[in-house]
Amino acid sequence: MNIQDEFIATVSHEMRTPLTSIRGFSQTLLSSWDKLDEESKKKFVKIIEEQSNRLINLVENILTVSKLNSDKPILRAVNANSSIEKVLPLLIQKYPKHNFIKNYDKNLPPARIDDEKFQQIITNLLDNGGKYSEEGKNIYITTASTDNSVIVKVRDEGVGIKKNDLEKIFEKFTRLENHLTSKTQGNGLGLYITKTLVEAMNGKIEVKSEEGKGTEFELIFPIYNTEEALKCSLQS
Repeated sequence: MNIQDEFIATVSHEMRTPLTSIRGFSQTLLSSWDKLDEESKKKFVKIIEEQSNRLINLVENILTVSKLNSDKPILRAVNANSSIEKVLPLLIQKYPKHNFIKNYDKNLPPARIDDEKFQQIITNLLDNGGKYSEEGKNIYITTASTDNSVIVKVRDEGVGIKKNDLEKIFEKFTRLENHLTSKTQGNGLGLYITKTLVEAMNGKIEVKSEEGKGTEFELIFPIYNTEEALKCSLQS
């Protein structure tokens, strides 16, 4: 089986579970509406909604994966602090019982990145922190810089990752087993997309984790060099 066939087979498998649930509970509601009590009806409709959202998320991620090689990033001077602030309210709203703690470098130089894609990366990492940590835990967002790089760290106090699993997390359709996995929706594409986007912008992503104590992702991007950018512009 080649890579394309394997991808299609995996996607088909991932789609089958939500589609089966949506069809099954819809049929039950249609055939037994008068026999079901209100609590059961609401429960079944809620399951249909959750599985529909899971399917939508999967389709959106598959479309993103399909465009990764053709949709080239537009690299500009971007303030990472400002970019993070654009998406942070959405995550705070999604995980209101988590504590999002910011530690921004106020003198952060601009990074040479694609703002929209960077926001997608940060959203994925913060969403992971929210999904895989208990309510009331902290999620830290830190920015800093060196002479040549802008550094962004996202750290949570969640379930963590086993040492043997660290190499797997950026692979397609990888979902690690832990006590929160069954409670959360995911398709194992988020971190694959994240790593691909980071590398497309000439960046690096590193991960450190300790099981039961949390995970830290570190993003490293080039600083926007005005002279270099002007030179490239003149040559193009």
